[in-house]
Formats: sequence, structure tokens, C-alpha cells
Amino acid sequence: MFRVTRFMQELAQPTPLQPERRPPGPVVIWNLVRRCNLTCKHCYSISADKDFSGELSTAEVFRVMDDLKQFRVPVLILSGGEPLLRPDLFDIARRAKEMGFYVGLSSNGTLVNEANVAAIAATGFDYVGISLDGLSETHDRFRRKQGAYAAALNGVRRCRDAGAKVGIRYTLTQDNAHDLPALLDLMETERIDKFYLSHLNYAGRGNKNRKDDAHFRTTRAALDLLFERCWNQVQAGRPREYVTGNNDADGVYLLDWARRRFPDRTAALHRKLLQWGGNASGVNVANIDNLGVVHPDTMWWNYPLGNVRERAFSAIWMDTSDPLMAGLKSAPRPVQGRCAACAHRALCNGNTRVRAWAATGNFWAEDPGCYLSDDEIAAP
Repeated sequence: MFRVTRFMQELAQPTPLQPERRPPGPVVIWNLVRRCNLTCKHCYSISADKDFSGELSTAEVFRVMDDLKQFRVPVLILSGGEPLLRPDLFDIARRAKEMGFYVGLSSNGTLVNEANVAAIAATGFDYVGISLDGLSETHDRFRRKQGAYAAALNGVRRCRDAGAKVGIRYTLTQDNAHDLPALLDLMETERIDKFYLSHLNYAGRGNKNRKDDAHFRTTRAALDLLFERCWNQVQAGRPREYVTGNNDADGVYLLDWARRRFPDRTAALHRKLLQWGGNASGVNVANIDNLGVVHPDTMWWNYPLGNVRERAFSAIWMDTSDPLMAGLKSAPRPVQGRCAACAHRALCNGNTRVRAWAATGNFWAEDPGCYLSDDEIAAP
């Protein structure tokens, strides 16, 4: 995850470079349930509105949480499917909070209602992320359900009014890029805390809709808009939280954006970006799916590392006998092609590897989703 606002604040008011602090364990995105009331076009878990057999029981979830805590995992993001369809969601979330985890909830928002919003607030989720793919017509088309936008926005408002920190999660494609300016305006009018822009990754339905991935010029225009919006708010003293994900070239692009505007400030920013380090899949980001299978992150659902029913997560995560995990944990990663020749390789860490694997069958091939030009990746 690339924290745009944090780096914009560094650009506005640079702070001394502090010793690097490595996370004690990976952030775990946990797909507790595969069932979902929607069938979204870009779903990576290919969920459906039906029960899936073999999902972890409450007792099994609790046992895994004990191992995660001992392994010093700091963050649990509870996801799905639609996690609100899991009857024991609040039992799990409350226990996670009591154990000291930072706990997030990732929802499509349509099932947030008067009956459960009080429980969402009382549980004390540190963050609730609700997906909006655009305004009404666009969102309903992506979610394949009439009225999904109105229900999701209502979910955002209910969470906000109940006192929960809530944000919009948006996946950029060329079919919804035109709605990005209006969604950013919506943040202001609805007093929404956070905006997460995800680049389309080639996984699940996203892989089948690869032709719908945002063209590189569209991607760059979207980031220009996001950067300008964020910078203007930082300058005005009223910043909101903007983050991006699934394309670590964003850090390089921000550095170039800053260089064109503030050439005297980019050296300090560059040092901070290098310390950030780019893609963290298989190192600081992990995924457990609804059946207990561990993956390098949420986009690697076709690549199992082991099952928490058979082996502790901590043992699975540190096992580098798997060739993908060995490569992801190596420094530098054994990337090839443009990625190997890139002057900013240490900054983005070879970007997300799942696109290369989906496109070529090679984990380490150049990332087909990198939108930087040959001139931009060349040494200065």
C-alpha cells in the first residue's frame, strides 16, 4: 500500500530520516467467508451468493488468531466475500480487538443497516473500507446489481454517522476512470476519511477482464488528479487520507511528479520512498482465504503456500523452500526484463509479481502493468 498523503506531507514539511523500523509481522488480509450478495465484475475471489463448504469454524479462526498474535502480526483485515454474511464476524472482530490487533473491515457496504451498524461501531473497527466503483450507473454495472450504489453509499453514511472511521475503496479501470473526479468530490461532501485507489490486478475476474484494465495514459491521468487533490488539501491544512495499491510504480511516479514541481525537495522524498521499499507481498502482506489456505497476498489465490489447519501460519510464512516465497523474500528480487533494468528497482521492489505470472507464467518477468516509460525507468 502506497500512502500518498504521508509522502505529500513529507514533501510539504520534510522530517529527518529515522532508522528503519520493520513491521514485526505481516499484515494479514483474511477472507473469512466466500459468500457474497454481489457478483462483481472484478472480484478476485470469484464469490457468489451461496454457502461454500469447508470454511474455517469459529474455533479454528480463534486458534489461528492465537498463532498470528504469537507471530507478532499487527493487523487483521477481515474480508470476504462479504464478511457481514458470516454470523460470527463480530465475535471474531471483538476477540481480535481484545488481543490488541489493529482490525479493519472490508465490505461492499450494501448490508450495513440499522440492525448491525451499532455493532460495527461498538466492536471498534479501526477502519471500515467500503467499495465504490464510480457513481450510480457505473457502480451498479460493475456490481451487477441495480441499487447497489445507493445501498453502498448508505452504508458509508451509516458507518460515518455511527462514529466509525470509514473510507472508499475504488478499483481503477478504463471503464470507470471518468467517475474518479466525482468520487473525490464525494469524499468532501460526505466527509469521508479515506480514499483507496487500487489498480486492477490480473486475478479472479480481473484476469478475465484484462482488456478492461486502464490504459497507461488513463492511469497516469488518474494519479495526476489524485496527487493534485491530495497536495492542495495538504497545503490548505485539511488533508484527507489517500492511498493506492497493487502498483508500486506509484512511488516512482510521485517522485517524478515532485521533481517537476519542487526539484529542491526531491532528494529527501527519494530517501523516504527508498525506506518505504515498494512491494511487500510475501514479506509484510499476507492472505488467508476462507478455507484456511495461505497466499502471498490477496491476488495470489491460485497459488497456495499451505493450510493453517495442517500447519501454523508462522511456519508456512517463514518457509522459503517454496520458489515464489524465496524470491519474494530475497533482496533484490530476481526480476527480469524492464524490471531488472529499471533504475528505480530498489524503490518499487519489482512491483506486484502476480501480473507477470498471469501474463507469462513467469513470476519474475517484467510487470505488464508498469505504466512508466523507458525514459522514466532509465538511470538519470
